[in-house]
Amino acid sequence: MYYLIYKPYLMLSQFSREGDKPTLADLSFPFAKDVYPVGRLDADSEGLLFLTSDKALNHRLLNPKFRHMRTYYVQVEGDLTAEACRQLSEGVTISVDGKPYDTLPARAVRIEEPPLPPRNPPIRYRAAIPTSWLSITLHEGKNRQVRKMTAAVGFPTLRLVRWSIESLTAEGMQPGDVRELTLGAVNQGLKLHR
Repeated sequence: MYYLIYKPYLMLSQFSREGDKPTLADLSFPFAKDVYPVGRLDADSEGLLFLTSDKALNHRLLNPKFRHMRTYYVQVEGDLTAEACRQLSEGVTISVDGKPYDTLPARAVRIEEPPLPPRNPPIRYRAAIPTSWLSITLHEGKNRQVRKMTAAVGFPTLRLVRWSIESLTAEGMQPGDVRELTLGAVNQGLKLHR
């Protein structure tokens, strides 16, 4: 079984409960018990999450040697510069498990505000501080990597939305939506040849 969901802001990327925080179990969809998310999005991130019962595919997507591209739309605080995009594209040093880590090259470009569903609650608006949007594509996934990367170049993340995994996108989806996929659609969308 293969599913894409648009994970809402503040929802945990898991089915098990942690206090009163919403989880994937709160989505109005009858997932089978052996379906699990592949990877995760932090509670304060939103967007595309892939779930499956296919253990071999789960391993392939989580193993760093099988790189796959993930694109994020990121709203940052400040007027994003071309220099910051260049630094993000070349790689920056962030902290991973308390140690310096040099991120791999990425594709980072400033974009106009993307056509995303509104976030609930919305980002706090401050008239004196501009915001900008960035599209960043990575093929690695360290804990809170995008947030750490934008902070490293002086533009803290305000909103983070995973838009795509390879060519599978959140286009047309709203927070909480679930889309069931066939194996053929998964293989094509994730560019897998197995």
